[in-house]
Amino acid sequence: MSEGNLNDLVHYRVEDQVAVLTLNRPRKLNAFSDELVSALSEALYRFDTDEQANVAIIHGNGRAFSSGADVHQRQLRSREEFLKLGGPQGRGSNSGDLFIKAVNWKPVITAPHGYVLGLAFGIILESDLIVAEEGTQIQLTETSRGLGGSKYWSLMQFRGASTFATEIALTGRFFSAEEAHAAGIIDHIAPKGQHLEVAMDLAHQIAANPPLSVRATVRTRRLRMEQVGREAQAQLNPLKLFLTEDFHEAASAFAEKRKPNKFKGR
Repeated sequence: MSEGNLNDLVHYRVEDQVAVLTLNRPRKLNAFSDELVSALSEALYRFDTDEQANVAIIHGNGRAFSSGADVHQRQLRSREEFLKLGGPQGRGSNSGDLFIKAVNWKPVITAPHGYVLGLAFGIILESDLIVAEEGTQIQLTETSRGLGGSKYWSLMQFRGASTFATEIALTGRFFSAEEAHAAGIIDHIAPKGQHLEVAMDLAHQIAANPPLSVRATVRTRRLRMEQVGREAQAQLNPLKLFLTEDFHEAASAFAEKRKPNKFKGR
């Protein structure tokens, strides 16, 4: 994609030391295509090297933060593509790399609203702080899609979710931002329509501190988080769940807007 297209997909602005990154694919509910992941990666790199910004906020334009992975592109690939790529994510567009390739380790706040599904849930879990609009609906769709929720289970545990993490990872049910806050996953609940405002206030509190002091904590947290996530992913990778019949059926059923046929465990 051209630089112009990348900028169209993620808008970037700086306001009083705070970089605001806006996911801008509203007609698709900000579904993460390979291109949107790449655009967010570029925006985070821009933030990391921007001398005018010490804290970033990621939020979504439109009705939702994000509906998760773009199923039509990332989960309906051919078997040959899956084998070549090692999974649903396109080459160079692994969302798990977004927060661990920093040089300056500046803090990132996510400010979700509406819906946070699948891959988008992983992104907010890996961000440093989460400010969610009241009533936000969240789902770990990897469970029902046949991809397994073990990495997100580990990341929820890392945030202190305990038994709640196990219930969510095994049932794959929708849950609210309020439930997530009670479980320790989400840091703040904002009134309707004020999630960006509350996140901005939090960002200004952080930015008032000596930046290198703040970044030292971010670096320690992120590297420990990466270790937790990588260990879970290393256990999941050999299973190659993205090659199973159940995954193919679940993804196809979603794309065709129908209920999946009975899963076969293979």
